[in-house]
Amino acid sequence: MKPGDSLLIEEMFDLISSRYDLLNDIFSFGMHRLWKSSLISFLDPKAGEKWIDLCCGTGDMSILLAEKMNSSDNIIGLDSALNVLSIAKERSLKKYSSIKWIKGDALETNLPSNQFDGLLMAYGLRNLSNYSLGFKEAHRLLKPGGKAGFLDFRSFERLSLQYLFQKCYLSFYVVPIASLFELGQEYSYIKKSLKNFPSGLQQKKLALDAGFKKAEFKLLAQGQMGMLIVEA
Repeated sequence: MKPGDSLLIEEMFDLISSRYDLLNDIFSFGMHRLWKSSLISFLDPKAGEKWIDLCCGTGDMSILLAEKMNSSDNIIGLDSALNVLSIAKERSLKKYSSIKWIKGDALETNLPSNQFDGLLMAYGLRNLSNYSLGFKEAHRLLKPGGKAGFLDFRSFERLSLQYLFQKCYLSFYVVPIASLFELGQEYSYIKKSLKNFPSGLQQKKLALDAGFKKAEFKLLAQGQMGMLIVEA
């Protein structure tokens, strides 16, 4: 599958949706929960603010936002895949039923400009067909002074130790385990999505070029994950 092909990526996430959360726990040894919580902590959402979770998947980041703000009244989760949105809605029904789940494109949300205090995207940036447009759309959605955070894998220079570790981890751990669930081909996509993924320095430049005033890149998981924190 070609990285950036939005239709095929949507189909892929619909296909893996029922196993997505379980496999995230297996592949990260449960640490993805800590990394996502770290992103929320850095962004520090406040009660009464309005937030959007782009590429929200099965909704764990939106739910973390609601827990942090002790309310789900002003939270939107947006994703292009219907199956993952259905899971997200079901997960939020008991406690955070007022989260609004929307099927849409993170590059062209068709939502009004300057309406959100905060925005986040966890493991969605790699899947965008155009990173620059993604940052521009995020900037458009935010109020002046609004905050956004992007959490994802890091890309590394070929043959660096970190690159070799990542390649071995994906090739000899992630894909074989995914294959046990008949999803090996789908999870082999992660390696492809990292091939031309911008480095932390490049992400900062893209964000500033898109209009953000501040951009900071932080490392997680011994440098294997990165968080871009920006301000509109």
